[in-house]
Amino acid sequence: MMFIKRKWLGLALAAGIFNMLSAAPAAAQGTVRRHLVYFRDKAGTPYSVAQPQVFLSAKSIARRTRQGIAVLPRDLPVNPAYVAQVRGVAGGPTVVYTSRWFNAAVVSCDSATLTRITALPSVRSAATLNRSFRPVAPGTPPAQAAQPAARSTTGTRSQYGKAFRQNEQIGVLAMHDAGYRGEGMEIAVFDAGFPGVDQISALEPLFQERRMLGTRNFVDGGTNVYSRSSHGTNCLSAIAGNQAGLYIGSAPKASFRLCLTEDANSEHPIEEANWLAAAEYADSVGVDIISSSLGYTTFDAPSTSYTYADMNGRTAISSRAAAIAARVGILVVSAAGNEGDDPWRYISAPADADSIMSVGSVDSLGNHSNFSSYGPTADGRIKPTLSVMGQAAAVLAPNGVVFRGSGTSYACPILAGMAAGFWQANPTLTVQQVIAALRNTASQATTPDNTLGYGIPNFVRAYNALNPTTPLATANAAAKADALGLFPNPSGEGSLTLSLPAALRGQPLRVRVLDARGAVVVQQQLPATTNTEVPLRLGRLAKGAYTCEVSAGKSRRTVKFVQQ
Repeated sequence: MMFIKRKWLGLALAAGIFNMLSAAPAAAQGTVRRHLVYFRDKAGTPYSVAQPQVFLSAKSIARRTRQGIAVLPRDLPVNPAYVAQVRGVAGGPTVVYTSRWFNAAVVSCDSATLTRITALPSVRSAATLNRSFRPVAPGTPPAQAAQPAARSTTGTRSQYGKAFRQNEQIGVLAMHDAGYRGEGMEIAVFDAGFPGVDQISALEPLFQERRMLGTRNFVDGGTNVYSRSSHGTNCLSAIAGNQAGLYIGSAPKASFRLCLTEDANSEHPIEEANWLAAAEYADSVGVDIISSSLGYTTFDAPSTSYTYADMNGRTAISSRAAAIAARVGILVVSAAGNEGDDPWRYISAPADADSIMSVGSVDSLGNHSNFSSYGPTADGRIKPTLSVMGQAAAVLAPNGVVFRGSGTSYACPILAGMAAGFWQANPTLTVQQVIAALRNTASQATTPDNTLGYGIPNFVRAYNALNPTTPLATANAAAKADALGLFPNPSGEGSLTLSLPAALRGQPLRVRVLDARGAVVVQQQLPATTNTEVPLRLGRLAKGAYTCEVSAGKSRRTVKFVQQ
């Protein structure tokens, strides 16, 4: 399930790493389904914890080494002999992929073949993951309807566009000013599709700078993820967007791997197995952070749904996978869920997992969003961990247009990007130290609850708490707050928006636009306003560079912009 405001709204190395094989169902009698087949042991495996380089990348090993995490038997690939036994069973079963952590395989076959598989001495048990598997042709992403912008409560910065407030709220602007934009950090985004990502201008730097490191489609097989649901595109943009004057995400210089794990056409446990597969892939290639705006509570019949009692971090497949990912040194950031105003009310899996960062939603003023799911977990742990702006958050549609949407889906990647910059700034921390640092300096650190968790985090507070002798410089903050802003920049057809510093508010405004030669091409008067943002209509301008000059009494500010 994807988390926008409503249910739908919201290197392959050596054998043994979640190898993506054929996703086609086996040709057998009866209905072909996917099943999670658990093996009894890893006895006789040709792999060894003493030689992890055979099944883990150098980056994966380095991530463990930095955090003092040993390679354990759980990290060993499934015994290839056991996989061969399954493949050799009559009925033509297909091993779709294997799981090191669960010592299991996802197998596509009919029920008669499954019975023969479970009779193998190497097999412990099996569970059916879907009841109606069928390859689904990629569909046209649903249209994205723009929502009204939330009224800004502080001045804006023109280069961030509508993404300004969601970044400002958690200290991302200061993080970027300090030089931390996610450089060198690797983030895996798990979602239901990423159409337009390879075409959106605000995401072009990912490809131009070779920071799109890999893609995997765990639903259809292969590596094409630029289709299906646009939900993943929206979520990725909140981190990776990087077009000054239009939209800047929370970690615009990070590197990415995109994993399509969710089938928006149905809801079955196979999607959790896909999540597990993607997490093991992310581990094997050395990813630092997983951003997952997905959650599981209720499945399509006849698959068995979870109950609240199952939200204990130890029951759901995705929650168990998330907990192991955390234990191998990956920061897992998971949307808490959008059931706060529904009968379910509580968080969903994998947000219930231990040792991860579960994210709730607030509005631009820091108030709890009514749809944001509540804690605690069924075993009494505080959830969500932290909360950031997921209500009227700005994201990109597949056509590159910025729109506002609501859901913990958007809060999750915004925080994941900030966490990437924070970890970049403090590279000696372990995953759990990163979580603790953000949690212990959040707005409710001393009085956590099951509505906002430990509250709204802030990069500056967390950074300065860890670096008291070298706090972030803030000398230029006043100058930036006193600057005139204009966006979008570069601009096209349509209206512009002026961001007014305090010196220009409350008085009639005189606006002049000068071309590159200094000639006045537009001049107009605007009424006095106390708003921080004012719409500006300049009519048709020729392409080129301009200066916008705004005066109020003796105060005058200028900002340069480009007309495309």
